[in-house]
Amino acid sequence: MKKINHFIDGKEYSGQSKRSGDVYNPALGEKIAEVCFANSDDVEQAIISAKNVFSSWSKTPPLTKSRIFFKFKELLVRDMDKLAAQVTEEHGKVLSDSIGSITRGMEVVEFMCGVPHLIKGEFSENVGSNIDSWSMRQPLGICVGITPFNFPAMVPMWMFVVAIACGNCFILKPSEKDPSLLILLGDLLKEAGLPDGVFNVVNGDKEAVDCLITHPEVSAVSFVGSTPIAEYIYHTSSQHNKRVQALGGAKNHMVIMPDADLDQVADGLMGAAYGSAGERCMALSVAVAVGGIGDALIEKLQPRVQALKVGPGNDPDVEMGPLISGAHLAKVKSYVESGVKDGASLLVDGRDISLQGYENGFFIGGCLFDNVTSDMQIYKEEIFGPVLSVVRSDDFDSALKLVNEHEFGNGVTIYTRDGDTARAFSNQCQIGMVGINVPIPVPMAFHSFGGWKRSLFGDHAMHGMEGIRFFTKLKTVTSRWPDGIRSGAEFKMPTMK
Repeated sequence: MKKINHFIDGKEYSGQSKRSGDVYNPALGEKIAEVCFANSDDVEQAIISAKNVFSSWSKTPPLTKSRIFFKFKELLVRDMDKLAAQVTEEHGKVLSDSIGSITRGMEVVEFMCGVPHLIKGEFSENVGSNIDSWSMRQPLGICVGITPFNFPAMVPMWMFVVAIACGNCFILKPSEKDPSLLILLGDLLKEAGLPDGVFNVVNGDKEAVDCLITHPEVSAVSFVGSTPIAEYIYHTSSQHNKRVQALGGAKNHMVIMPDADLDQVADGLMGAAYGSAGERCMALSVAVAVGGIGDALIEKLQPRVQALKVGPGNDPDVEMGPLISGAHLAKVKSYVESGVKDGASLLVDGRDISLQGYENGFFIGGCLFDNVTSDMQIYKEEIFGPVLSVVRSDDFDSALKLVNEHEFGNGVTIYTRDGDTARAFSNQCQIGMVGINVPIPVPMAFHSFGGWKRSLFGDHAMHGMEGIRFFTKLKTVTSRWPDGIRSGAEFKMPTMK
């Protein structure tokens, strides 16, 4: 049985804890590895490793850091097929989606290759007579990332790439469900020239998390996951004087206006609702049909959902793989049952799917509900599975009201041919990421992003310039050199003149 260790001080580390967790191939439903679970002593080893190298790494010239990330990017391209296969084996998503997710993470690497420019300070000459002032951004110290199972490459790279390029050391606690990829990335960072101890991986569960987010040597915590855990991470870390960004859950809507191109809408919904089996924080799980467009939308969608090709992610003809675990499969099925019980119309039921040779896999087919209302559980809660709910709305105002009254404010998109409608919607919706005729409005690495309301706890969004601000602290210097003329002490607030 394969054993997945921690990655500390540039090498694999088995740890002192005797606890471990099971890792599955979700397509087969079979256990394929055991992952070590860290205790406080193991966490301390990672802290010591990072602390020992922080002083020298923080003083490393930005151009040297840039060259390491240029090399890291080359290695990601070189090993893309191997990395994607690892994601698919433990997560289950189709290979093309695995490659796409790693590529999106690699875009952050490409962005941070420009770190010499990105962390430049500002300088003002003669803010007063012979007085200059300048600002600089300096690293925080040891930063921690806690990441979910659904994007084992992309989400960690949102965090550790920015943090390390800014001069910090980083300890990552990935999901215990698919942790192998992070050991591979640690090896690639080392091969790229990153000093030992700058990047560490500590595997585990709540015990490891609590040690990390309360440790006095940790300066910042970055998290992506469900809203209850995001809120816990935010409050606990803040109480221990950490800087925190914690991205939580989502219930992303697509608002479909009567003038929308329904073929584009149906294609967009298929990819965004059922891609990665709906296990995306940006999955579109609610389609709001405005005016009388609902019947035509269902006519387009239903046969597409029924024809969805489900199977193991390494099959090139498959469009949707399995869910991550048996427990999550049961949870998603319970949501479907809840929708039926609450009176929604289940037009496509994927619960009874069976695949020859993969009978034990954690598979569910695409599910499509119509006539969903805002008081139903399947509308209010994040399902994190391939379940799409169609809600009928009379007009633009009521559709906007639906979006704005939901507790989550992660992502939303509107499909329309009318620029005034699109402008009004993007201006008035209370959502952090907005798409116009775009199914998944996740911006590129050089733009920051994050949700609103109960989808984000903390003041800073992810990567881009917001990420740089999160992983650095501002220092401002005001300087005057003596000219030999002494004017004596002043006891008033200094002003520039």
